[in-house]
Amino acid sequence: MTTESHPAHARPTTTAQRPSTEAPVRTELPVRTGRFGALVPLLIPLLVPLRALRALNARTGAAVRALDARTPAHRDRALDGLRALALLAVPTGHWLLGGFARDADGTLHNASPLTALGWLAPASWVLQMLGIFFLVGGHASVLSLRRTAALGGSTTRWLGGRIARLGRPVLGVTAVWAALVPLLHGLGVSTATLRTGATLVIQPLWFVGVYAVVTALTPYCAAVARRWGIWSAAPLLASVAAVDFLRYGPFAATMPSWLSLLNLLPGWLFAYQLGVCWGERRLGRRAAGALLLGGAALFAALLLFFHYPASMVGVPGQDRTNSHPPSLLVLALAAAQCGAAVLLRDRLAGLLRRPALWAPVVVVNLSAMTILCWHQTALFAAAVPASFAGAVPGLTTVPDGLGWIAARLAWMPVLAVLLVLIGSVTRRFEAPWTGAGRTRRATAAVLAAAFATFALGYA
Repeated sequence: MTTESHPAHARPTTTAQRPSTEAPVRTELPVRTGRFGALVPLLIPLLVPLRALRALNARTGAAVRALDARTPAHRDRALDGLRALALLAVPTGHWLLGGFARDADGTLHNASPLTALGWLAPASWVLQMLGIFFLVGGHASVLSLRRTAALGGSTTRWLGGRIARLGRPVLGVTAVWAALVPLLHGLGVSTATLRTGATLVIQPLWFVGVYAVVTALTPYCAAVARRWGIWSAAPLLASVAAVDFLRYGPFAATMPSWLSLLNLLPGWLFAYQLGVCWGERRLGRRAAGALLLGGAALFAALLLFFHYPASMVGVPGQDRTNSHPPSLLVLALAAAQCGAAVLLRDRLAGLLRRPALWAPVVVVNLSAMTILCWHQTALFAAAVPASFAGAVPGLTTVPDGLGWIAARLAWMPVLAVLLVLIGSVTRRFEAPWTGAGRTRRATAAVLAAAFATFALGYA
C-alpha cells in the first residue's frame, strides 16, 4: 500500500523517517555508475531493433533450412551452382565493363572503360562465362530429354516447353519497353538516349535466340556424343578456326563481311556439345584436364602470336571483336572453363551442401531469365535520372580512369537493388501465361516487334 492510501492522521513510514533494513525492490533497469555507465540509458532504445533483427535472422535461417530440406536428394547442386555463377557474371560484366558518355544536352551514349583502360581486358576473361552456361545447358538438356522419353513424352513437346520458357521473358521485356519508350520520351528523355537504352536491353537477348537453336539440336548432339564422345566437339572447333583463318589471314581483304556469321552456330554449340558429352558420361576427369590445359595453351598462343584482341567483349573503335560472333579465342577460353568446371564439380557440390550457400543459388536459378532480360534496364534506370542531374561519377561521366572504376563499384549495390525491385514485378513473365488470351499475346508480340524495330535503328 502506498503512502497516499493512508489516512491523513497516519504517519507515513518513509525511508527518511524510518530506515528499512531491507533493500528496496527495483522497478527499472539498473544503471551503473562506472566509466561507461552513463551510456547504458542511451542504449536501451536499441533493444527493440536488435530484438527485431534477431527475429528476422531467425526467420531467414528457418527459410534457408527449409529450402535446403525441400531440395531433392538427387538434385545436382554443382550444376545449379555453375549456372548461377555464369548468370551473375552477365550483369556484373555489363555493369563493370559498360558505361555512358553524356553530351552537353544530357543525351547518353554507350561507352566502355576498355577503350581507355585496355589493361582491364583480363577482367573480361573471368566475367565472360557463357562457355560455362552452354556447358551446363547441354548437360541439363540431355538429361531432361532422357527423362521425357522415359515417361513417354515426345521430343517435339519437350522442345516446345523449353522454347516457351525462353520466349516468355523476352517477349515480356520487349513489350514493356515498347510501352516505356513513348512514355519516357513524353517525360523529356531524348530519342537518342532512349535508343541507347534500347540497345542495352536488346544486347543480351541475342543469347536467347542462339540458345533456342542449340537446344533444338539436342537430340542430334546426344547421338553424336554417344558415338564419338568428346571428339564430337572437334569439328566445331575446326570450323571456327577455318573461318578465322579466312577473315584474319592472308586472304582477309578478299573475304565478304558476312563470313564471320558462319561462326555463330558452331562457336556457341561447341561448349553446349561438351555439356551434352558430360551428360552422356563421355566427358571424364582425364578429358577435362586435357580441355583445361589445351584450352589455356591455345588461348595464350592466340593472344601472343596471332594478335587476337585481348578483350572478350567488343570495344568501341576496334576493328576486330571476339564475341560477336565468337572467335577461336572464345572457344579456347570456353574449353579451359569447361575443363575446370568438370574437375571442380565434386568440390562445388560439397560446398553447396551448406544451406547458407545453397539458398542464393536456388534464388538465382529461379530468376535466371529475369536477371538476363532486366539487368540492363536496372542500369538505365539509374543513369537516366543522373543524366538530368549532370555529370555523376560512375554513371554519366566518361569511363576513362580509375576514379570511374571506383565510382562504378560504389554504384553496384544500388544497381543490384534496382534489379531486385524490377525483378519482383517482372518475374511473372517467366511463369506460364495462363491468364493471357490470344488478344493479349498478340498485342505483346506486336509491341515486341515494334521495340525491336526501334532498337535496331529501323524506326
